[in-house]
Amino acid sequence: MNALRFLTAVLCFGLLLDRPAFATNLVTGNGFGFAVVSPQTASVTKFYVHPYSFVRPDPQNSLSEGIETGNFLKSLGWGDSALHASRAEYEDDSHVIHVRNSAGEGFFFMPFGFPRPALIVSWQSRSEDSLAKNLSAEWSHAIKSRTTVPTVDYQVQLLKFEGIDEALLLIPLGTPQTHPASQNLLATNSAWALVAVDSENDLAGTIREFEGWRSGLSPRQLAKREVEQLDQWRAVPSVQFKSENERHLWRQSEVMLRMAQSREQNRAGRNSNGLIVASLPDGVWFTPWVRDMAWAAVALARMGHRDEARAALLAYFNAQPTGKMRAQTANTDYQISVVRYFGNGSEEPFFTEEGSNNIEFDDWGEALWVLGQYLKKYDDPNLLRTPTYRGPLYESARDYIVKPLLANLETYKDGQIVAADTSIWEERQKDKKHFAFSTAAAIVGLQNFSEIAQHAGDESTRADVIKHLNLLEKGFDAAFIRDGELHGTLEEGIKNDIDGALLPIIHFGVVMDPALVRNTVDRMELLKVASGGYRRVRSTYTDPAIFEYWYERQEFLFVDISLAEVYRGLGRIADADAIIARIVSKAAADHNIIPEMYVSVPCKLFPGKIGNPTGARPMVGYGAGIFILDLLDREPLRR
Repeated sequence: MNALRFLTAVLCFGLLLDRPAFATNLVTGNGFGFAVVSPQTASVTKFYVHPYSFVRPDPQNSLSEGIETGNFLKSLGWGDSALHASRAEYEDDSHVIHVRNSAGEGFFFMPFGFPRPALIVSWQSRSEDSLAKNLSAEWSHAIKSRTTVPTVDYQVQLLKFEGIDEALLLIPLGTPQTHPASQNLLATNSAWALVAVDSENDLAGTIREFEGWRSGLSPRQLAKREVEQLDQWRAVPSVQFKSENERHLWRQSEVMLRMAQSREQNRAGRNSNGLIVASLPDGVWFTPWVRDMAWAAVALARMGHRDEARAALLAYFNAQPTGKMRAQTANTDYQISVVRYFGNGSEEPFFTEEGSNNIEFDDWGEALWVLGQYLKKYDDPNLLRTPTYRGPLYESARDYIVKPLLANLETYKDGQIVAADTSIWEERQKDKKHFAFSTAAAIVGLQNFSEIAQHAGDESTRADVIKHLNLLEKGFDAAFIRDGELHGTLEEGIKNDIDGALLPIIHFGVVMDPALVRNTVDRMELLKVASGGYRRVRSTYTDPAIFEYWYERQEFLFVDISLAEVYRGLGRIADADAIIARIVSKAAADHNIIPEMYVSVPCKLFPGKIGNPTGARPMVGYGAGIFILDLLDREPLRR
């Protein structure tokens, strides 16, 4: 028997050799939590009870990542992956994960129709091996208590764990299974719903709510319905795809954006509804970042997902408490975080890789860009009057984004530029500079807001904004265009002399001089890396013990796609298409997932062969979002 099982595993493994060794973990999520699935073992490796990595600040350590989101699982699967070669893949470009091995097949997914952190797991065995028929789970924490909750048709288990505030309901869904007494308690059924609950006060109500969602369907029918409902949610694509692979990547990216957005309801102490994380787990950035969220929100708006884009906008204006760094922002109060948010919506004004506070003024311009882009796409007269944390949305934008931004401008020659900050690449605060991107973001944001002010009938604010826009455009040209070249910072230095952040500046139309644009594109060769694409900057870090030393040497896909956008503006269509086709092809080999980076300098932090995906993955705003925006921008009718 063992020899037969080994032979079966070998044969199945041979059929799976086309699966890349670098395969990214798959994620399913419903806006209330995330589950992570290993494609190598076809097992769940994490089940997070919130849709972000850190819930709230840690009162014991103000510069820490914060209080970590609870995770119930180390592993959940069927059979022995060493004996049953396994694979996992998204079902029809969805968030439903179809797992297969020689012992059987099943599904993992978190349903969007059930408004709680709930993971559906199901399995259908085709093996005579009794162990392969049964579910096994290794919990991440010790079980503190186990309670049986009887219902009319079955028994529900309620588990409490050491070190996790939430409890876990185990609801049987499938066929009862025979199992040895030593097996995990989940081995008693072929399918389960794992539902996280904050309180035990209404277990019966939660179970009734779940049964209403289930509607008597079998586990396989539930998975089928989930995919069908997702297809009903999808926006009709307004682009002409160049290949089937490109179409699949669009569809999968659309789902990544949806999974990344919090659907938790706001309540006392939690104001996170609509926030969008920068990456999905186990990408290291699965926390809401102002800048990444801007690209994701504009992508949702422009592709036709009005409700999600509106929720993201309202999240910017309802997140609280913010304005924590007034001493560093000209003593002005402000609404938009200067870096990112904890999961509960409170401002996280630092990037902890640096161990110090950060100030990123470009965030304010980008939030105004999102507001302007949404209003250009949709006729939504009530949005500007919608109550938010600091009052009606228009007044909040004017008084707590625009006014603080204007208060943090500096005179430069005959114009103005944004004060020194850490900007788009999160430079170390001690190395803050006057970045071209921050001033460009202010120009783009204020251009959008001038139209909003006109729409709101606020002519005095509009006139003041236009006055500052004229000064910013003069200041930008004086500060960042020197000797016929565009530079990333006012301060001299090789690191930002040529900078990948100059590309979106060009794409936004802040710089349009053809000679400057061509010169910038030509100098991008200085950022080209061994993997074939481009890194962000010419790093000046010399100590390999510093994270950024290795991070800034990898190929960054946001820069690649931004270059494709600029190529199109120059009429270099074939060059632009080649960049996107390469990304599409590489994503097709990795479950249609867009990573943060490709390996260009292999190292302990970013291992693998040159060209393998690395960094945070799946990437959201700087991955799925900018990819979708690029495809929308290449359509002549969309310009």
